[in-house]
Amino acid sequence: MNTYKIIDQDTWKRATHCAVFRNCVEPAFCVTFDLDITAFYSKIKQKNLSFTFAMIYAVAKCANQIEEFRYRFLDGQVVLFDKIDTAFTYLNKQTELFKVVNVPFAGNMEEYCQTAKQAAEEQKEYFTGPLGNDVFQFSPMPWVTYTHISHTNSGKKDNATPLFDWGKYYERDGKLWLPFSVQAHHSFVDGLHIGKLVEKLQLELNL
Repeated sequence: MNTYKIIDQDTWKRATHCAVFRNCVEPAFCVTFDLDITAFYSKIKQKNLSFTFAMIYAVAKCANQIEEFRYRFLDGQVVLFDKIDTAFTYLNKQTELFKVVNVPFAGNMEEYCQTAKQAAEEQKEYFTGPLGNDVFQFSPMPWVTYTHISHTNSGKKDNATPLFDWGKYYERDGKLWLPFSVQAHHSFVDGLHIGKLVEKLQLELNL
């Protein structure tokens, strides 16, 4: 597990907001929007990288830069992780079943893609156990260009792992667009922070 610090909720500016949303029937919310991936798609194809793994790296890089996406509940307390790693679904094309693969967030995009590819291909089990608290979860759905997506609910209100999804990209006005979704726990993340992520991520994809 990555290192973290325990938050003093007596002095934490977000304590009231956290308590209010933590007690909601559904404390997570999901937002879907389009990203311009024209430059990004061209870059990763030139480098012969996996679109999925490169996208996971780009999102994790940007989300790690925003403090609110690194808060979690742990043993009843609020903690802030120094770094968040990745967990993603990976399809077995023969069985048409997916497995969940955990990969540390480290290195540059090329290194991460190589590590992720190796981990996904070598893992035999579909599930290796419950997801850690210190991951961003990714579950792309590249077969459908969607405008909205919802997720299963485990019923665990303190599950604050952000979930990132995207659908099938499409062309419009000479550009490539990707439907992208973010699900986050409202105890820690507001619309403002989703907006910060969108801005950072679009800049990253434009490089």
